[in-house]
Amino acid sequence: MSGRRTEEPPRTRAWVSEPETPDRSIVEATGRHWEEWVDLIDAGPGREAGHTAIAAWVQSEHGLGGWWGQGVVVGYERITGIRAPGQMPDGTFSISRSKILDLPADGLRDAIVDDATRSLLVPGYQTALRSRPGSKAPRFSLADASGEPLGAILVTLDPAPKDRVRVTVTHEKLPSAEAGAAWKEHWGGWLDGLDEAFRALRR
Repeated sequence: MSGRRTEEPPRTRAWVSEPETPDRSIVEATGRHWEEWVDLIDAGPGREAGHTAIAAWVQSEHGLGGWWGQGVVVGYERITGIRAPGQMPDGTFSISRSKILDLPADGLRDAIVDDATRSLLVPGYQTALRSRPGSKAPRFSLADASGEPLGAILVTLDPAPKDRVRVTVTHEKLPSAEAGAAWKEHWGGWLDGLDEAFRALRR
């Protein structure tokens, strides 16, 4: 998109919330500013069309699919208030917390996959593995002691400097932004205590 000015133009409308991708990045990738994308989509399928229809229109009319196509639609939904921060296309919410820990990635993954050790790492809740045992990113369902569903958990383990591991917990299928905020705080505390909890398994 050479020659295109990347300075953000004056906003012609109030933005309900900020898109995750800044204006400079979106114009460099797509050739259009956020204000332009909002005008185009409003004049095209419109705000009532729904996520899937808008994404299909962005691809068919503007040749923008894949990651950037989805990014344009999500950003549009954030700006116009169709989608709240952290909200998924199905209306549920998702949050993530991460922390770098001095733990063995393979050993931690094995402990999360195993039903017995997972129950010790996530005490007070019912969990059920939803991913294949060999998956690099274990996924499990979460429920309270009575069996009431509390969403789905994805744990990703990525290499970090000095032979450490970055543990990221993503909690999906949450009913509201308020629930997301509460669980984000919960998983932050869980990550703070994970080192000690994991080492206790090996004593």
